[in-house]
Amino acid sequence: MKFKSIEERYEALLKDIKNYFLSATDSIHKARNEIKIIDFNGESLVVKSFKIPSILNKIVYTFFRDSKAKKSYENSIKIIDFVPKPIGYVEFKKFGLMHESYFVSENFKYDFTIREPLLQADFKDKEEVFKAFARFTYKLHEQGIFHLDYSPGNILIKEENEDYIFKIVDINRMEFKPLDLDERLKNFAKLWAKDEDLKIIIKEYSKLIESDEEGCLRIALKESQAHKDRKNAKKRLRGEAVVD
Repeated sequence: MKFKSIEERYEALLKDIKNYFLSATDSIHKARNEIKIIDFNGESLVVKSFKIPSILNKIVYTFFRDSKAKKSYENSIKIIDFVPKPIGYVEFKKFGLMHESYFVSENFKYDFTIREPLLQADFKDKEEVFKAFARFTYKLHEQGIFHLDYSPGNILIKEENEDYIFKIVDINRMEFKPLDLDERLKNFAKLWAKDEDLKIIIKEYSKLIESDEEGCLRIALKESQAHKDRKNAKKRLRGEAVVD
């Protein structure tokens, strides 16, 4: 077992992470990976258990690449102001190869994700949420943070004192680099936003980067539609219903 924690007081949790995870009953996501909420000494934490990798990926994660748990922790440390507080990560090997891994963070008690205002026509203060989101994304981009899965479920929002606090999750896939205009605007594509909603976001964003509004809208709308076309093409191949 290998682990690392942000503070010594969490080491007991990480050393016994399997038992804590197995005994927890509050599962908030179960698909390829599973996420549970646990209580540790009166503190509410989130534990993400990553899917056991294939034999090929076990070799990759053992010898050539950091595990997703380690990557999530290290990325969180780099951008700690933009994410729920990282607690630590744990890795387990089997027959000398990477087998199980866990990432632990605080339980950021958000009110909604960006998905709700994107989907609900009558969402309260929708336009203000979108403008605040544009400002948050601008801060990310200005610090050279490029979230490769900047999708609705990964953007958490808490309303506080008539303002909005944003946090991003699922951050094992990120790049850190100066971003050009196309990369900045392409980063909004995975929102799957309606054109009228994306326009509100991009108009605010274009002001912040002091760039031509019409030019920014043209790029952002093109990238958004291209993403939708790619995803719908894959759905058609699988015989699934497409989404506008």
